[in-house]
Amino acid sequence: MTAPNDLVIAEFRANGGAVVEAMGGHFKEVHLLLLHHTGTRTGRRYVTPLIYVADGDSYVLVGSNGGAAKEPAWVANLAAVPETVVEVGERTLTVRPTVLRAGPEWDRLHRLAVDYWPDLVEYQSHTDRTFPLVVLTPLTG
Repeated sequence: MTAPNDLVIAEFRANGGAVVEAMGGHFKEVHLLLLHHTGTRTGRRYVTPLIYVADGDSYVLVGSNGGAAKEPAWVANLAAVPETVVEVGERTLTVRPTVLRAGPEWDRLHRLAVDYWPDLVEYQSHTDRTFPLVVLTPLTG
């Protein structure tokens, strides 16, 4: 974990999911969740703060990695497991991750994500790769 992420996580947990100060206010007034995941090669556990867009009861993440040429490791980590945990606001939920890389559902959710976080258009201009989307569907019972 990095020091900036540590600050975001601490502020998230102290304020019921609201992050206003950490990272210079980058996450002020955005939908943010904490993704728990385990490295596929290392077995190391991670908690990663990520912006999400809601789609019904599900949460959609974009593997933009700020437009880097390589996708974020958490995408592969989620592709390798049937379920994981997220913190959203003051709730902790078990979710089923589904990685989307193309198709009509990817198109629909990508439009939803860009409408919510227009910076994705700028990030996409920095790379030739298509950003994967990860749909996190809460599990009941």
